[in-house]
Amino acid sequence: MITFGPGGNSLSWGNRKFPKDLPQYLKEFGLNGYEIECGRGVRLSEATVKELPRLAEENNILITLHAPYFISLSSAEEEKRLNSVNYILEAAKAASLVGAKKIVVHSGSCGKMSRAEALYLASGTLKKAQKALDENGLSDIIICPETMGKINQLGTLEEVTALCRIDERFLPTVDFGHLNARTHGGIKSRSDYARMLDYIENELGHERLSRMHIHFSKIEYTTGGEKRHLTFLDDIYGPEFEGLMEEIFKRQLSPSVICESDGTQAEDAAAMKKYYDGLGG
Repeated sequence: MITFGPGGNSLSWGNRKFPKDLPQYLKEFGLNGYEIECGRGVRLSEATVKELPRLAEENNILITLHAPYFISLSSAEEEKRLNSVNYILEAAKAASLVGAKKIVVHSGSCGKMSRAEALYLASGTLKKAQKALDENGLSDIIICPETMGKINQLGTLEEVTALCRIDERFLPTVDFGHLNARTHGGIKSRSDYARMLDYIENELGHERLSRMHIHFSKIEYTTGGEKRHLTFLDDIYGPEFEGLMEEIFKRQLSPSVICESDGTQAEDAAAMKKYYDGLGG
């Protein structure tokens, strides 16, 4: 089943209490997904650990978790790569505590090395990370490498699918806003989405295509790629979501879709879900 939800809390969250008020808040928007943002470090409150798994199960909410932004899979420094393994393990442990199965992991940076060298180092780091999860009883947590928005970052669609081929359990996090930003507005039509989905299916198979994780937002970009996240009200940068929803519906895929708009995550996620639901007649 496809799920839609916000990455973190919209401005409209206001003074609500987390996680107690999450089910009712998502219900107001017709949403059934939520991503815990641990970008600045894995810190979960006692209430979140104690209450969220039950609340999510009782209300059919799919929880996912974003691992720290400072993970550097492709760092030229071995110590940083090993630290990244520990950060991924920490994120996986947190995911397990709150009932999440997917953890989103940034792919890294190319720095001064070639893209091939960066991909080689990132691949080794992910192998170590999966081994660490397996050794700690966390084999059910799925590592989801993410496509990135800045051109000098590792994280093209091709690079992320290559990382996912390391282990058949990995699933891609396809951030279409990032891909649009790093290609300076390259996503213009439904056919562009179709081409990308076809590529994922050819590389990873239909089953992993169907279960992939998706991030979506409109993103302002410069010559270097991503600059800042926007809202769906923006009519300059894109991308537009309708073509993607049409392709997902046509192919009967079941991804988890998280909106990362700037302050209107829940509202914009609801707009995508409403459009998707309308495709059924």
